[in-house]
Amino acid sequence: MIETKRLCLRPFTEDDIPRLHEIFSDRETMAHYPSPFSYEKTEAWVRWNQESYEENGFGLWAVCLRENQTLIGDCGLVKQTVDGCTEVEVGYHIDKNHWSQGFGSEAAFACKNYAFETLGLNRIISIIVPDNMPSRRVAEKIGLREEKESFVFGKNHVIYSVDNGNGVHHSITINEEDIAKT
Repeated sequence: MIETKRLCLRPFTEDDIPRLHEIFSDRETMAHYPSPFSYEKTEAWVRWNQESYEENGFGLWAVCLRENQTLIGDCGLVKQTVDGCTEVEVGYHIDKNHWSQGFGSEAAFACKNYAFETLGLNRIISIIVPDNMPSRRVAEKIGLREEKESFVFGKNHVIYSVDNGNGVHHSITINEEDIAKT
């Protein structure tokens, strides 16, 4: 489990599927995906992440409010192939009812730190649809910078990246109050 000031990130369980489906079936929340998720696709998403926990030691985790354990989305690390190379992406989805409160940035920043400090990764990326400005802002806020455009998942995406400086934790100055404002 990863904890921040306001959030806890934990592995998904089958009990999370109904609530996660509420988020993933919403058209506005999933506007940058080909379509909202069916219940079956949400179930498969949870299984896929559970398999990733076993295989890779990471995946997308349930993002819950610390105060009441309400599931508000997912965030975590996922292996992706970009331009023929295996990369680790920090990805996130937050329920639209919790947008503009800094939860995406807070969760993604914690996952970036986990990637570098706990897993010892040298680099992480984010794969973002070019017109998804909120996700681009999250990536920039946690220290990722636009690197290139690539054809991934059947369309062009902007690739953001950051490395940890060859084993030294790459950090940015970040104020928790500033995160909460976005």
